[in-house]
Amino acid sequence: VQLQASGGGLVQPGDSLRLSCAASGHTFSFSNYNVGWFRQAPGKEREFVAAIRRSQGSTYYADSVKGRFSIARDNAKNTVYLQMNSLTPEDTAVYYCAADRQTILSSIRDVRGYGYWGQGTLVTVSS
Repeated sequence: VQLQASGGGLVQPGDSLRLSCAASGHTFSFSNYNVGWFRQAPGKEREFVAAIRRSQGSTYYADSVKGRFSIARDNAKNTVYLQMNSLTPEDTAVYYCAADRQTILSSIRDVRGYGYWGQGTLVTVSS
C-alpha cells in the first residue's frame, strides 16, 4: 500500500483545513486497513492525532484535538480524511498518515502500530 497525504497549507488561527490520505497499490483491501494520522513539529517527536479502525470504523483522538478534529474514511475512494477545525499555532506540524491491517487496539495510538506511511504534508497555523 502506498499512501499520499495532501491538503496542508498556511492558515490563520481559527481556520479549518481538510487533509486527505489517498491509498494506492493493493487498494482492493483498503477497507481492511486501520489508518492513523500523526504529526511532528520541529524538534519534537511524532505524536498521535487520530485513527480510524477497519470494519466498524471506530475512531480515536488525541486529547489535544478532541472536539476540533474529525477523521473519516471513504473506502470507495480509498481515502481517509482529517477535518481540522479551530486550528491553533500549536497544531503546526508535518502531518503523516499511516496504515496497517494488523494494528491491535493497544497500538492504535502508537507509531509502531503502523507499517505503511505517507510522505507527510505541512500544516502551518500562523497569523
